[in-house]
Amino acid sequence: MSKLKFIISGGGTGGHIFPAISIANALKRRVPDAEFLFVGAEGRMEMEKVPAAGYQIKGLPVFGFDRKNMLKNIKVLFCLVKSLFQAKRIVKEFKPNVVVGVGGYASGPTLYAANSLGIPTVLQEQNSYAGVTNKLLAKKAAKICVAYEGMEKFFPKDVILLTGNPVRQDFLEVAPKSEEAYKFFGFSPEKRTLLIIGGSLGARTLNKSTLLGLQKLSDAGIQVLWQTGKYYFEEMKKQSEAFASDSLLVTDFVKRMDYAYSMADLVVSRAGASSISELCLLGKPSVLVPSPNVAEDHQTKNAMALASRNAAVMISDAEAPEKMVDAVLSLIFDDERLAALSKNSHDMAQLDSADRIASEILSLVK
Repeated sequence: MSKLKFIISGGGTGGHIFPAISIANALKRRVPDAEFLFVGAEGRMEMEKVPAAGYQIKGLPVFGFDRKNMLKNIKVLFCLVKSLFQAKRIVKEFKPNVVVGVGGYASGPTLYAANSLGIPTVLQEQNSYAGVTNKLLAKKAAKICVAYEGMEKFFPKDVILLTGNPVRQDFLEVAPKSEEAYKFFGFSPEKRTLLIIGGSLGARTLNKSTLLGLQKLSDAGIQVLWQTGKYYFEEMKKQSEAFASDSLLVTDFVKRMDYAYSMADLVVSRAGASSISELCLLGKPSVLVPSPNVAEDHQTKNAMALASRNAAVMISDAEAPEKMVDAVLSLIFDDERLAALSKNSHDMAQLDSADRIASEILSLVK
């Protein structure tokens, strides 16, 4: 039998790239001699992260529509047409058995090309609200792996499978309240610890709200590990200098997220699909502040899916500067409430997602 070949397409953010790599790794464990090709968008994060994970990637000149400046979309359409031709050539030359789309600009042209050539396609929809591209691609998808219930309002019911989102399994290897974790960050196991994460690029609202509440957090004796993101780091570091202490660590990027999660009593986060999957897998109590700057406002829908089950507290982006830190203070010392949020979020976790998705992909190999 000839070698099995898989194309995995999508990216743009860590939330799309990490599941893509996890799925490839799960397939590789099952079929060690399989060949993989990733297809991403030129100039996006995946062009760097995928080769670092040991996989080959090709880029398409595709990018998103500009809703504010319609004239710029002439170039967008030109690049989309160019990407469709390039994607078809890539798929024809590589001859994959199955093509997988994880969302992001590149997955549209790549899966469209695969469908037109009669190659089975699998969609992995990470959010509780499907994006426009996935809704269009769903019509011809052989299987659609989702992370939330109730997705039949977007996709054909007979091809939906509830698999969850692949999450970095190494997070589970560090025990909660690990001594190593506190040592790594120079924090004390005796104090309550708050972890604030706005994604790798940062989140302006989370940073602004944290800055406004640093006095209250300091007065309450809470340790804060604050990931500002690279765009905001210098500014936040400077503005928080008056509160510098052993209980405040301001960083652009958390290198050991496994340790950060281990010692966190409470997490403040955006509501991206990957972040929510991590919080559920680890059973972490959280305050979610959905980003309003995403397609279809899907982060609010992600956060609502948890908040409606008492698995997280949700605060809108507009209300965060006034309410975020007060919500933290009312929660972080309330052991009963923390335990309830922890249990309810963990109950929503989908385990072994990457392996389950890999099984579905392999079932399509002719």
